[in-house]
Amino acid sequence: MKILSGIKPSGSLHIGNYLGMIKPMVESQKRGELFCFIANLHSLTTLFDAAKMARHTEDAILDLLALGIDPDQSVFWVQSDVPEVAELTWYLGNVTPMGLLERCHAYKDALAKGLAPNHGLFSYPVLMAADILAYQSNVVPVGKDQKQHVEVARDVALKFNSTYGEVFTLPEPEIVEELAVVPGVDGQKMSKSYGNVIEIFGGEKATRKKIMSIVTDPTPVEAPKDPDKSVIFALYKLFASPGETKTMAERFRAGGLGYGAAKQELFETIWNHFSKFREKRERLAGDAAYLREVRRKGAEKARERLAATMEKVRKLVGVV
Repeated sequence: MKILSGIKPSGSLHIGNYLGMIKPMVESQKRGELFCFIANLHSLTTLFDAAKMARHTEDAILDLLALGIDPDQSVFWVQSDVPEVAELTWYLGNVTPMGLLERCHAYKDALAKGLAPNHGLFSYPVLMAADILAYQSNVVPVGKDQKQHVEVARDVALKFNSTYGEVFTLPEPEIVEELAVVPGVDGQKMSKSYGNVIEIFGGEKATRKKIMSIVTDPTPVEAPKDPDKSVIFALYKLFASPGETKTMAERFRAGGLGYGAAKQELFETIWNHFSKFREKRERLAGDAAYLREVRRKGAEKARERLAATMEKVRKLVGVV
């Protein structure tokens, strides 16, 4: 089974990224062949600062390696290092109906926000389809709000196959329902666009400050509290053991537990959970030669994996 996951290099990762995508991605290395890439070409639709793009890409490589991606066990590469995918995007774009792209959420959301959508944003789903189809991916783990991207990839694959002949595997989306939405410090879905994230590799002081800012109600310390209505508890149970989670829920319901104390316990739980990852990231950051070699070998391995598919596609469309 081939499992494909990509993540845009958009700056510091937060725990919503980790729980919703990176942790399942790392675990996927044990149940199939994982294809994991840094989707830097996708970021170009909105990021026009070359220095920032390069820095974000390097940080993303470091982050994923630190969090458990094994370049020997998986296929791990930077999207722009594999030019065949951009080539495939053109072939797929020529069989992709305009109406299909006009119905895509990302494009419609941009219009609704008053943004000036460019061609890259409009055709974004075609590049994503190329990412998925080039490696004959069977499974694509995605957030609940990204399921449409996989559905579009299936539609594009069907259109290409019916036009030229069978070549592409139809991918299936995989959603981990209980982790699909991780709450931010304001109770909304954790997202950089809302400014409500808790960063994975943030400093200790900044991380504590962010957690202590979690929105709560005015229930007094001595009063019982409903853990199921608390952002603090919702985040705590994502990192605590079942026994710790049960105890925390009982303390909420019993009364006598203030939100400030609960936030401090949440901070300690999250900080300790990521301590080994922070240490690994620091070690890797000091070995530039190793990071360059990982990137070079990853691109080489990725290009080997898609070579047969690209050869077949070129023959089918008449580009030989």
